[in-house]
Amino acid sequence: MKLLSEDYTLQVITLGTAVLGAVCGMLGSFAVLRKQSLLGDAISHAALPGIAIAFLITETKSPVALLLGALISGLLGTFWIKGMISKTHLKSDTALGLVLSLFFGVGMLLLTYIQKQPNANQAGLDKYLFGQAATLLVADVWLLSGVALLSVLVLLFFWKELKLLLFDADYTKTLGFNVRFLDVLITSFIVLAIVLGLQTVGVVLMSAMLLAPAAAARQWTNSLGIMVVLAAIFGAFSGVFGTAISASTSGLSTGPVIVLVASFFVLISFVFSPERGILFKQIRKYKNRKALKLFKTLSVMYEIAQTHEDISRPHAIKILNNFLGYSVNTLKELEDQELIKINGQMWSMTTEGYQKAAQLFNQNMDSNE
Repeated sequence: MKLLSEDYTLQVITLGTAVLGAVCGMLGSFAVLRKQSLLGDAISHAALPGIAIAFLITETKSPVALLLGALISGLLGTFWIKGMISKTHLKSDTALGLVLSLFFGVGMLLLTYIQKQPNANQAGLDKYLFGQAATLLVADVWLLSGVALLSVLVLLFFWKELKLLLFDADYTKTLGFNVRFLDVLITSFIVLAIVLGLQTVGVVLMSAMLLAPAAAARQWTNSLGIMVVLAAIFGAFSGVFGTAISASTSGLSTGPVIVLVASFFVLISFVFSPERGILFKQIRKYKNRKALKLFKTLSVMYEIAQTHEDISRPHAIKILNNFLGYSVNTLKELEDQELIKINGQMWSMTTEGYQKAAQLFNQNMDSNE
């Protein structure tokens, strides 16, 4: 933290990665919910030829020119994917794989060609493959901030329409909304966010930056609004913590560390989220098994007690073995709930226990009917 407060360059990089993470989290939520998780991977790889072609045309490494080339190439790849899906019988995963492989192959071919040229300016283009956050400038942060602000405004303005599009595109169309425009709008912003992140995270890891915060946020809520906000927070913290870890440890690249931090948020969410987390699911399963075991034991006791006029008549514990077996813990739990009484090796039902058992028994009979 001391290094962050004293190093202006590190402050710029941290702010840039935080804004990038927030933008990717917000827009990545829509990609995840639209089941277009591989779209980010395809777009990031499809942007590579645009970077190379922009360099060949301008013969400079101007970030504006290179990112503009990446944006055009990314949009071309995106709409090519959509065209293949809508006009052919190919599935979305096939179209994504084809475009990803084709564009990335062309991009690598062009980069190889550029590297063999005598032009000294070609050095450093490979940073777009793996990212180089240290090259972020104040102008880049302003650009990212502008895109973040514009994204927020667009999401707020078209919130109702985009929400409908996510969950029922056909119904959205019947209401008179321009589904194609909305689809192009959100897809274009996703492409823009990916292109802006190439300089920081790189082609190879950009997909994770887009999807990880959204995947983590999805575990915590069923509300789209809350999910978008949480994804933005997870993305921003991934950028901040990833940059801090990278700066404090020599030899660590910032982009991969940011992705690892984002993946850590995903892991924590998968394990500890109350509704979908693995830990709480196991706890619920354990409680359900325990409740079922108590119910079965109490049902057997109820059937035995029914055969006698006095429901509080003691019975030998070993008689339960003739029905389902029992455990000491089960009997202790029933006793703690004051549903039965244990006296040595004998048990008897309390009035409360008999009434509850009768209620549960009747409910079970009704459900079976």
